[in-house]
Amino acid sequence: MDSDFPPLFGCPISMELMEDPVTISTGVTYERKSIEKWLFTYNNKTCPATMQTLAAGDFVITPNLNLKRLILAWKITDSSASPATIEEVRSLLATVESSPFKVSSLRKLRSMIETSDEMKSEFVRLNGIGIVVNVVVQILIDCSDFWTFEACEEAVGVLSQLPISSEDKLFDEMSKREELMKSIAIVLQRGSAEGRFYAVKILRNIAKNTNFNWGSVLEEQGIDFFKPLLELVSDEFSTKASSCALDVMMEILALSKRSRVKAIEAGAVCILIELLPESGRSKCERMLQILQSLCECAEGRLALVEHGMGIAAVTKKILNVSNVATKMGVKILLWISSFHPNERVVEEMMACGVVKKLMMILHMDGGGGGRSSTKEKAIKILKMHGSSWRRSPCFPRPPLPTRAKHQITIG
Repeated sequence: MDSDFPPLFGCPISMELMEDPVTISTGVTYERKSIEKWLFTYNNKTCPATMQTLAAGDFVITPNLNLKRLILAWKITDSSASPATIEEVRSLLATVESSPFKVSSLRKLRSMIETSDEMKSEFVRLNGIGIVVNVVVQILIDCSDFWTFEACEEAVGVLSQLPISSEDKLFDEMSKREELMKSIAIVLQRGSAEGRFYAVKILRNIAKNTNFNWGSVLEEQGIDFFKPLLELVSDEFSTKASSCALDVMMEILALSKRSRVKAIEAGAVCILIELLPESGRSKCERMLQILQSLCECAEGRLALVEHGMGIAAVTKKILNVSNVATKMGVKILLWISSFHPNERVVEEMMACGVVKKLMMILHMDGGGGGRSSTKEKAIKILKMHGSSWRRSPCFPRPPLPTRAKHQITIG
């Protein structure tokens, strides 16, 4: 087991076997994640092992490749590791429950239940959820303690491997213990990249698979709940975390106007507009769906029209990504056209190519005999502002179709 590794291979901070050893200016080697958190998250100015003060230029960490090779070689030669057993799960849970050094045991538990449905079942049967949840909520008692925070992150990682539905024991635990969701929110806001991924993965599973009441979370967290989600959406390196964050926002924003207002206050409209031009199909469709939800609020529509790229970014995706993206893009433009019909916005729509795109939609063959709802919306926008646009030299010819006199509502 990893607890029997040579002392040289252990991190002086976590006391665990190192996976990515790095050396700082004092010559002491640490696990990268641990020393980065010590120096850059908690802003300590000393070497944890020697307590030597580090000067401004000493915050450089260098990979210790020789030690990493030795650790990998030791792991290979020490591979007497047999398949995980029920007794091993029981032993690891006992260590987590009683020992102050929990990180290694939690990490091993996560690895075991990640790869084996049988171990998941045994973990739940042995009250693993209750034991691990107790580790997570310790962060509420002292979130400034380095070891408590690291253990909490690893515990959240264990829980992220479990299925969550309204019938599962983990969801039952969340419903009974409000402090669990508060703790996960803290990891989402302040955790490492790995910890934040585990946290948002849990939130995604809850949002998509349960009827969880988000009201109390949003009431307490407010915009602080959405800010880290938007940071993850913007993360170019962790695509999985970014995807999970988009899913969480889509599900939660569909539930209430209050959630949409909080997301808007957190800057969601501006961030999504700036990400939209470079987004691929899947992310683009989800971003447009979120923008569509936000534009149902006056605050969201105002944020979009006041952003210099807002109308242009949405317009560019129409007819360039997918039918789904086109449908949502036209819906957003209909909201804008209906509630912000001022001269500046109307002229900007013309300049950004909105009219050209809408005319193209009108002349597309729907293939179903009859007009699609997207065509209906395009006609309504053109009817609302056609008289203004016709006076522009940029207006495409021939003129607008004269059919479709009936009133079309936003739907």
